[in-house]
Amino acid sequence: MAKAVDEHKAVQAIRFGRKHLILFEDVDVLTYIERDEASQKQIMPYIIRVANRKTFRELHQEIRAAQVENIEKAVVAFKLVQFLPTFLFRFHLWMVERYPQMEKRYRGTVELTAIGMFGKGSSWGIPPAGPTLTIIVGGIGEKPGDVDGHIAIREYLSVTISFDHDIIDGAPAARFTQRLKELVESGYGLFDSTVESEQTPLSREVNYVYNS
Repeated sequence: MAKAVDEHKAVQAIRFGRKHLILFEDVDVLTYIERDEASQKQIMPYIIRVANRKTFRELHQEIRAAQVENIEKAVVAFKLVQFLPTFLFRFHLWMVERYPQMEKRYRGTVELTAIGMFGKGSSWGIPPAGPTLTIIVGGIGEKPGDVDGHIAIREYLSVTISFDHDIIDGAPAARFTQRLKELVESGYGLFDSTVESEQTPLSREVNYVYNS
């Protein structure tokens, strides 16, 4: 996702005033991490900074570390926000929505979340109003499809891609989606960059159903 956004930065534009759009070089991905806290599951927002400049392994290690490190600090901050007076909370939201730098700091530039691990079969997500680009990774379901001219049962991953069409037009959104599809299907980032061109193919074929 970060690679595709890096190549099509218009999909992470943030509005500044009524007539201006701000484009950031860095791709900061807002995602959600499940942590264990006091024998309970806590869903915490987490922003992966500069995701477009990190390797697959670096991203993996950062996410795993975020699940176990600084839990107490994150929980305290989360509870403080919950107990803010209403007028202070609204003022904070107003500041975040008014200034792109603050929105980038507290919301990232794009959003990625997953719902497929909580159930079986195909599933779709309908994102609320949020960043210019939101991707929801849904569930995997078995469906018949055309495979080399024959009908066969394959697993299909459901992916919802949502754009703010007040900011991004259909054509650049479609080009981003096509590039994202190419990167996912090629296994971009999963191979060591030092390996020669003869790379091991992905262990299994994965098909994708996109809903944008």
